[in-house]
Amino acid sequence: MRELAERLIAQETSQKSPKPTALLVCERLRLPLATLMGTVGFGALLSRALSLAIAESPGLRALHVDAVGALQGWTEREARPGPDKSFDGDITLLAHLLGLLATFIGEDLTLRLLQELWPKLRLDNPTFAEGSRK
Repeated sequence: MRELAERLIAQETSQKSPKPTALLVCERLRLPLATLMGTVGFGALLSRALSLAIAESPGLRALHVDAVGALQGWTEREARPGPDKSFDGDITLLAHLLGLLATFIGEDLTLRLLQELWPKLRLDNPTFAEGSRK
């Protein structure tokens, strides 16, 4: 899952936006997923992914999910001194989000959604979990 998250980060980094790349990925996923599972459902999914990611990357503690399922707190996170602002936390967050998404809607539908949102994304050999697609 981390490899797929890294590919998504690379796709968004190439867009040269001033916003954090993980935020851009989550924003692009929010509309189609909120349509599929509702705003509350997407917010719950993202909140769970954030909770799991914080356990591995404490620097993400400044982030929270608002009532419409958007990630907030990036400014506070960027203002903190120290190494916890690395892309590793962003990748961890996206990896958990993709893993939960694959669990709930399935690997095939997850890959199809990613391909629609990022047509240039390389999806050969995605690894979702131990023992699954390699």
